[in-house]
Amino acid sequence: MKYFFDTSVLVAAISVDHVHHATSQAAYLSAAKNHSSCAAHSLAELYATLTRFPGKRRMSGEQALLSVEETRTRLTTVTLEESEYWSVINDSAREGIIGGTIYDALIARCALKVKATAIYTWNLARFRRLGGEIAKRVQTP
Repeated sequence: MKYFFDTSVLVAAISVDHVHHATSQAAYLSAAKNHSSCAAHSLAELYATLTRFPGKRRMSGEQALLSVEETRTRLTTVTLEESEYWSVINDSAREGIIGGTIYDALIARCALKVKATAIYTWNLARFRRLGGEIAKRVQTP
């Protein structure tokens, strides 16, 4: 099995008071570069989320950077080439995908690029909406 982690699972794995923390953390701790990955975009989303939590949950930039670095060390980071980005945008337009769902489509394309057999996310409906191979592979940890 090849596992691909969406940002929603990474955030839950790190945030001890998250409703899905235990399950997400277990999946994350069993991950290794040789069989687990995430999109480069997810590293930026993870940093943004950790540094904008409300109140005491908010991490400083330095704290968030440590979490992102741990993720980068544990998971293979997947990027898209310009032509792959364009393909996702073009396909999304033809399929009626609008708004922020384009980011899920980009993350999903990264998962397909590495032939992930399971895409871990807590945003099942958003990813299933992408259809095809994505809908078949998306699941919670």
